[in-house]
Amino acid sequence: MVAAFAGASSSAPPSAFSLPAITGPVVANATPGGCSFFATIGITCYGPYELGKAYDFPTNLDGSGQTIVVVDAYGSQHVQSDLAAFDAQFGIPDPAPGKFVIQNGPASTATDGSNDLLDWGLETSLDVEYAHAMAPNAKIVLAVASSDDDNDLNNAERAILPHYPGAVVSHSFGDWETDTGAAQAASDAHKIYALASVMGDTLVASSGDAGATFTQYTGTTTPALAGYPASDPLVTGVGGTEGNPYDDGLLQNGAYGGEQVWNEGVLGVADAAGGGAPSVLFSAPSWQRSVSGYRTRTVPDVSYNASILGGVGVVFTAPDAEPDPQCLDDTGHATTCIYLVGGTSAGSPQWAAIFALVNQARAAKHRGPIGFVNDNLYRIARDHHTAGDFHDITVGSNALDSTVGFNAGPGYDLATGLGTPDVAKLVPDLVDSSGGLLADIGSILNAPRVQGHGSRHHNPHTAIPG
Repeated sequence: MVAAFAGASSSAPPSAFSLPAITGPVVANATPGGCSFFATIGITCYGPYELGKAYDFPTNLDGSGQTIVVVDAYGSQHVQSDLAAFDAQFGIPDPAPGKFVIQNGPASTATDGSNDLLDWGLETSLDVEYAHAMAPNAKIVLAVASSDDDNDLNNAERAILPHYPGAVVSHSFGDWETDTGAAQAASDAHKIYALASVMGDTLVASSGDAGATFTQYTGTTTPALAGYPASDPLVTGVGGTEGNPYDDGLLQNGAYGGEQVWNEGVLGVADAAGGGAPSVLFSAPSWQRSVSGYRTRTVPDVSYNASILGGVGVVFTAPDAEPDPQCLDDTGHATTCIYLVGGTSAGSPQWAAIFALVNQARAAKHRGPIGFVNDNLYRIARDHHTAGDFHDITVGSNALDSTVGFNAGPGYDLATGLGTPDVAKLVPDLVDSSGGLLADIGSILNAPRVQGHGSRHHNPHTAIPG
């Protein structure tokens, strides 16, 4: 998650090597009107209605009967009231009773958590609000890890996911694969994901907001680095796009316009671009090898709008213990504001919503949840009869602060994967696809194969929101 405009920082960066949590203009005491405020000052901002038009969300599906599990660290003190304010702001029905549940993971035993309540709070609001908005009748379960330490995140999923077979699980966080402790954390998580996949869950994760190299964290001479959990073969990794033309090209005349690789670093807007690179932990799955040309797993698999200018409106109230200086009431206390937010973390909950719509439509045909979905996505992309299911992104690169990166081109690429969805076309093809409780056995057995090493430029053993 990255939110940026005019250089206004919501908090000091945790370290000189971390992406600052930067926020755009905020509107105190958010009122109905969606993103209209940003339009008055010449900034493109999208709400659920605009995203639904751009990506052709079907109007006859709302996620009924389905569950989306949103995994975040620390949670957000005001997430319940922020969700209600978001719904009022954007004209979305509030969740019915019992349709929004917060479950806390086990108490932390870690010492390495960042305690970054502000950034994780904004991330939590983004994830919950857009998972709900794009599948408004699905049940949303917010699974809260006690910290962003890898062990705490794994422990939360280990405790909570078995209660929700057939759910869609969204992860808007990650770490580069060679960071200290990352390989062991990936090994532990892969076992959790294998069990979840056998239970029929669909797993989604953002590919990261630091380009192909995680340069801000690892230095300028790093090779390309994939982020985990997006790089797990059992997970659908979500990369980033921006409008083409930038910044308002995504939606033109009320319908899809055009997109390019998300890279606002080259534009001087923010030091951010979509993650995407070959994995050093996983070999290439059979369903990906023929299209990627790599012997290792590559990310992303798919993409979604991640632009900051041209981003999404998020309603958020900062925690009382860590108020945002841009968003205070007359007494100096945190108040509710609308933020302009971008990043691949915006794509993960919205792809989760798409898969919830798929499962709703499958249930109407008396079919089980799609579960493990990557093999079907690649098959659909290869089939010329279903080629319109994805917008093929062919412009741009995810090289950030470095000469290392990957260019978009026709077909699959490491900058945007298979592309972005035309949801109304993709859903019926996934409804007709094979699915069910048993994921591709090769992907389950494809466990991490090397140990990690690398930088301690952020707290070791912790995940980065975004």
